[in-house]
Amino acid sequence: MLAEITIRNFAIIDRLDVEFDAGMTVLSGETGAGKSILVDALNLILGDRADAAAVREGAERADISARFILDDAPAARAWLTEHELDDDNECVIRRVVASEGRSRCWINGAPMPARELRELGEKLVDIHGQHAHQSLLRRSAQRALLDEYGEHTDTLAAVAEAADALRATREEIARIEQVDDAGDMRIDLLRYQVNELDALDLGADELETLEAEHRRLASAERLIGDGQRALVALYEAEEGAAMDQLGSAERLVVDLAEIDDGFTPVLELIAGARIQAQEAVDALRHHVDTLDIDPQRFHEVEQRLSSIQDLARKHHCAPADLPELAQRLAAELESLEGAGARLASLRADAERQTEDYKKAAAALSDKRRIAAGHLGEAITRIIQSLGMPEGVFSVRVTPDAHARVSAAGTDEIEFLIAANPGQSARPLERVASGGELSRISLAIEVVAATRTRVPTLVFDEVDTGIGGGVAEIVGRQLRELGATGQSLCVTHLPQVAAQAAHHLHVAKQVADGQTSTRISRLDDKARVEELARMLGGVELTAQTRAHAADMIARAHG
Repeated sequence: MLAEITIRNFAIIDRLDVEFDAGMTVLSGETGAGKSILVDALNLILGDRADAAAVREGAERADISARFILDDAPAARAWLTEHELDDDNECVIRRVVASEGRSRCWINGAPMPARELRELGEKLVDIHGQHAHQSLLRRSAQRALLDEYGEHTDTLAAVAEAADALRATREEIARIEQVDDAGDMRIDLLRYQVNELDALDLGADELETLEAEHRRLASAERLIGDGQRALVALYEAEEGAAMDQLGSAERLVVDLAEIDDGFTPVLELIAGARIQAQEAVDALRHHVDTLDIDPQRFHEVEQRLSSIQDLARKHHCAPADLPELAQRLAAELESLEGAGARLASLRADAERQTEDYKKAAAALSDKRRIAAGHLGEAITRIIQSLGMPEGVFSVRVTPDAHARVSAAGTDEIEFLIAANPGQSARPLERVASGGELSRISLAIEVVAATRTRVPTLVFDEVDTGIGGGVAEIVGRQLRELGATGQSLCVTHLPQVAAQAAHHLHVAKQVADGQTSTRISRLDDKARVEELARMLGGVELTAQTRAHAADMIARAHG
């Protein structure tokens, strides 16, 4: 559950620290005091898009932190463990938004992208806004709500897997079927190109070897001449050969070392140099002897390199890429030449996969019909208690045999309402009364919330458009939701506020020309005063206060 939230420089909030408890907590206050701003801050913590306009005027950044206790959040604990962010059954999320709009996020002290924040946030808090009924008018939202209520995750996954397999096969069939006359021309071209490359038969390392041999043959005269001159300088010169000079130096130092031991290391170095020089002479003589000026071989190498270069230019690639090109073109040719057999196999696969998809979609339809009946009954019970005693809510599930392949199955899902006796059920979007739509929407939200695995539920003025005894019933419904977890309710209705286990008051104050929001926890006396204010009237009378006290007593009696 949400344990506390800390807000700095967000909207009209300069500094705010709020602690929360389990059960139902209500937030009330005058219009414009900042009740919904608190919900906006929570949305930002949960990964909503950051906006520079959220930063308090004159501040450099907005800074929001929230601490969650994870006793009742196994999904969130598992997510944190998977991402190596678990920290003693707690989760601290921080979001900083700079005045230019950039934002940074941390989860248990580790920097994380907003995308990860949204993933985790969905497992911690479920926020129901005052305009939720607008999204509920969309068929896609109705389908998603029915599937969530019916807990169809595994069945939906089976349908999605079958749909993906069938789509991939159909796409491959369509690609092959496009091989018509133009495809035949492509096959002819590929055969010619593959034969040409096969005739060249360029080995994987042949080009590098040929280029090295070409350089050697092109410089053969220089290699032989300079090699012979180096051999003369080392060994064969009549006067001043390096080997002779080293021998003379060695003989002189031998005599010196017999007189002075300090010459011994020098003698060892000279001896080693003479040995290495002799090895160099032997290796040089051997290699020069192997060199040969071969015009015929030089011509052959040049011709081979020219053929490679010509074919590379023809295919607009580097010479070294020709072997890989030959493999790729051969594979494409094999694929196109085998298209007929491949097409027959794919069509057989498509028939089988179509049946698999139909079976998976039919199983989903069956589960949806069962869930639709239960959902309709549950929502009907609530709307009848919300001032629509004759209202009947139902969910129509209509399979469409001609629907395109979809991960969502083949069903059309439609929420229907019959508000009065004798009226036929009509689609939810055609309900004329805004008040009726608000009540139906609230009933749907309450029923949906009973199936959620998220530990904290937030209701932001979802009771707009109702009042009187209906409002009291709404309050009871919200209290029941909080009985097994945590619910936070922003409301203007005293009937709803009276049902809460905890009451927070949101107020706006002006100091030094600056407007800011404050939140205070109400004790029993202050709570009576706040409910009396919510009941209305310019002046609070003893009778109004007595009425407020009675509402609280009856709610918790």
